[in-house]
Amino acid sequence: MDLDPSELTQVVNRLRRAEGQLAAVRRAVQDGNDCEQVIIQLAAVSRALDKAGFAIIATSMKQCVAAADGDEEVLDVAKLEKLFLSLA
Repeated sequence: MDLDPSELTQVVNRLRRAEGQLAAVRRAVQDGNDCEQVIIQLAAVSRALDKAGFAIIATSMKQCVAAADGDEEVLDVAKLEKLFLSLA
């Protein structure tokens, strides 16, 4: 994956945040914490992962469009749509 360094940093930070949240969810489950709080935290992990995935796809789309302008590669809309839907 060839991400711009600033975009890469943002994605990596989102993934690290999700890792921390997931570890907290695991501990909460193991400790028998309140079910509602576990679900809320699990939903937060899911959103963090979705945001990271969307950021990666958006960057890829930007790169594909730039490449298509130079006729190096044709933008594969069906492939990008499938990637977006895989996160839905």
